[in-house]
Amino acid sequence: MSALFSPFTLKESTLANRIVVSPMCQYSAEDGSATDWHLAHLGTLSASGAGLLVVEATAVEREGRITHGDLGLYNDANEEALARVLVHCRAHGSARLGIQIGHAGRKASAHKPWEGGRALGADENPWTTMAPSSLAFGEGWHVPREMDEADLERVKVAHVEAARRAERLGLDVLEVHAAHGYLLHQFLSSISNHRTDGYGGSVENRMRFPLEVVRAVRAVWPEGRPLGLRITGRDWIEGGIELEDAVAFANRLKQEGVDFVCVSSGGVTPNAVPRIEPGYQVPFAERVKREAGLSTRAVGLISTPKQAEAIISEGRADMIALGRAFLDNPHWGWSASRALGAEIERPVQYQRAADKVWPGATYAGTD
Repeated sequence: MSALFSPFTLKESTLANRIVVSPMCQYSAEDGSATDWHLAHLGTLSASGAGLLVVEATAVEREGRITHGDLGLYNDANEEALARVLVHCRAHGSARLGIQIGHAGRKASAHKPWEGGRALGADENPWTTMAPSSLAFGEGWHVPREMDEADLERVKVAHVEAARRAERLGLDVLEVHAAHGYLLHQFLSSISNHRTDGYGGSVENRMRFPLEVVRAVRAVWPEGRPLGLRITGRDWIEGGIELEDAVAFANRLKQEGVDFVCVSSGGVTPNAVPRIEPGYQVPFAERVKREAGLSTRAVGLISTPKQAEAIISEGRADMIALGRAFLDNPHWGWSASRALGAEIERPVQYQRAADKVWPGATYAGTD
């Protein structure tokens, strides 16, 4: 029996298998609201063969968007637009549905990747960015204002309100973004956090605001539904977060009632030099799983069924998340099931693509 296609239970949610569609920004929203692109994109991926589909990084406030095209969950219009997409996904797909919420911090107010990904110019409707410290992400980026107590409270409440909206939308899994150089990661890393108050300096202080956000979200997110975080395993730059820090953070998250972590890396500075190769972040998830005792999700250049099967069967992670692989093949789960000899649910309209078809079935048309 395939380990990758074995079920996995988190709280009251049982995933049909260990495959997760990673949250992938599409930069195709309108003032935070999902569009027909999301209907097509997420609708297809909900029937991809994955056990869980995670909606892309979704801003908890308008100023928390990376770009003008980011998805948001900060007002009623955003919630209504996403509800339409989720209804479609549930009607036509079998994947459990989750969402990743977060705030871009100093990496906000930027161009979409295909427009260069740099900071917006003065004539391009930019907005004021904020961060733990007034340190720009890189050369040519906006210098953010240092967050004061009012900012900290507002952003925490924004995460809580987004979680409440996610509950109303009936999402199965909630994930808080604390990686890729965005706001909560900015607090955690000494590269971006030079504060001298209770939110900066020591590792314990740098964890304080992210843990306050998690505690507030856990208080409103239903106990029976899984809560997770995407965290960083390494900043890939001297003086930044190392794997030992990730393990320490994961241990604290477990104490706060977090159910799983997805361990990624990098993104806090453009000067980082990651060593990229297939499965390069899997050791991060493996060590966090072993030393923190949390369910973990591995991510990062996992592309083949054999590779994914080995990660799960060897106990290195509990779930695997794929992004680019699903963009290349939106039915990657179907391909993986054939390669590993597993059965998988497909929409009835696509049953004829399976190795086995209904006994005696005939089709009026031709392939």
